[in-house]
Amino acid sequence: MFGLALLSLVEIGLRALTPWPLKAIVDQLTTGEPPLPIVPDSLVAGRPVEVLVAVVLAGVILQLGHELVLMMHTRTQARLAQSMVFDLRSQMFTHLQYLSLAHHFRGPADSVYRLDTDAAYLDSLLLRGFFPLLFSVVTLVVMFAILLRIDELLALVSMVIVPFLYLALRFSMRGLMSRADRAKQLEAAVSERLYESLSAIRLVKIFAREEYEVSRFSGVAQAAIRERFEVIRQESRFSFLVGIITVAGAALVLALGGLHVIEGKLTVGTLLVVITYLGYVYGPLSAIATTTGSLHTALASARRVREVLRLPREDGGHATFPPVPRVRGDVRFEHVSFAYRPDQPVLDDVSFSVSPGETVALVGPSGAGKTTVVSILGRLYEASSGHVFVDNVDIATMSLRKLREQIAVVPQDSLLLSGTIAENIQYGRLDATRAEVEQAAHQAGSGQFIAGLPRGFDTELGDLGAGLSGGERQRISIARAFLKDAPILILDEPTSALDPLTERAILAAMRELRRHRTTFIIAHRMSTVRDADRIIVLDQGAVTATGRHRELLQSSPLYRRLVEEFVDADSHFKTNT
Repeated sequence: MFGLALLSLVEIGLRALTPWPLKAIVDQLTTGEPPLPIVPDSLVAGRPVEVLVAVVLAGVILQLGHELVLMMHTRTQARLAQSMVFDLRSQMFTHLQYLSLAHHFRGPADSVYRLDTDAAYLDSLLLRGFFPLLFSVVTLVVMFAILLRIDELLALVSMVIVPFLYLALRFSMRGLMSRADRAKQLEAAVSERLYESLSAIRLVKIFAREEYEVSRFSGVAQAAIRERFEVIRQESRFSFLVGIITVAGAALVLALGGLHVIEGKLTVGTLLVVITYLGYVYGPLSAIATTTGSLHTALASARRVREVLRLPREDGGHATFPPVPRVRGDVRFEHVSFAYRPDQPVLDDVSFSVSPGETVALVGPSGAGKTTVVSILGRLYEASSGHVFVDNVDIATMSLRKLREQIAVVPQDSLLLSGTIAENIQYGRLDATRAEVEQAAHQAGSGQFIAGLPRGFDTELGDLGAGLSGGERQRISIARAFLKDAPILILDEPTSALDPLTERAILAAMRELRRHRTTFIIAHRMSTVRDADRIIVLDQGAVTATGRHRELLQSSPLYRRLVEEFVDADSHFKTNT
């Protein structure tokens, strides 16, 4: 910024000198005056051609110097702008990474829009707004001071337009801030509609709803365009008024300057200098006026960026973790309740304990709170009341990172990233060696199908694991959990979308994975819970029964009904009952 300010001052100085060679040439040709008052007459007398060439060369050198400074100014400003926007985006991205899961569920596309588009406001606000504004003010002061030295009356007349510019600003900018905010919100809604539609493209194709999605998108996009046009209309109206006012002011100064030339008060060359400086005065005045208008859009983006950066992070980094490298896996819930909203309780006074190495299955109807229980264990959501303990330590006092390092998850939908298969497995433990990655894959039963791929572990995957079957993606998720080797394991309906043959192979890999780990199994299909040491039955957010399978068949009507409902879909379980 200091370098940019220094270049701007040099640019103002060179710009102030630019019209004087023209004055020297015109006055020498029209009146015979010496080109510069500081040059002795004896030095230029009788040498009109040499003087002309010298003045022209001086003018060319000034122009070249001015262009060189402009080039350096442009490069410096571009480098500074890109660096500042990159720094801000990095800060926002880092902050977004540490926000709660609930925030990301509310509007991922809006976060992307703020990160991509709104973060660029820094360039618009500082380098295309505030800095040019300051530059224009300095230019105005310098040029007006020189204009006062040349002709006080002309300088004062040139300032007649200032009150009119102020009135035009007040009239045209009324309500622009709210319109700019509204335009930003609608443009973010366009991004959200795009994100939603493309994320659900499979659903769109299944129901042949392409035209419907196009119409939904067009409605939001047209509303955003209309609002943006209103902002541009107000800004262009203001620019038009500024143009009229400055043209009128320039015409007035030119007419008065012409009279001064006729009266002999000014030379033609001096009038040309006045006109040039008038442009240098009116240019900054117009820039100040128009920049003030365009700053409203940048300020709207600035507010949206601040809203993100003010959101509280999940973990302030001040929590402590018990001085053990690895927990045993003793988990205890005490009177835990949770609600997404006060009027929508999800868990109600849930209490239970799990011993190290024990496998517990959580069953219940949809919406009973099974996934919420394990989400609270990993502090993806914070309990509204009650406490959760791991090895007798309240997880609320633990560092989030330390806590989550103790938990491995195999989700229902295999979450894979673009990159190689090896990189997706290594996501479980980034410092793992290639040998450890391959060992984890073999433990998960995925080594054979990976070896059959053209590039093996170096096979590139598309977004979300495109190119692999559901069972193959799930095996990679299990391999990732093997590699992480965490003492607490969560299996979140890991076989719900698999065929029976694939499910059987996955279950075998998961039995190996569960060995010596405290395991929570969330399942709708009974085949995934039959080997559990204990089954916890949830209904409407409360624990209604606890026990083994045969005990619950006798004591829990809800569990018996769940078994009856799913027995036809699970032939393995039917055989065992």
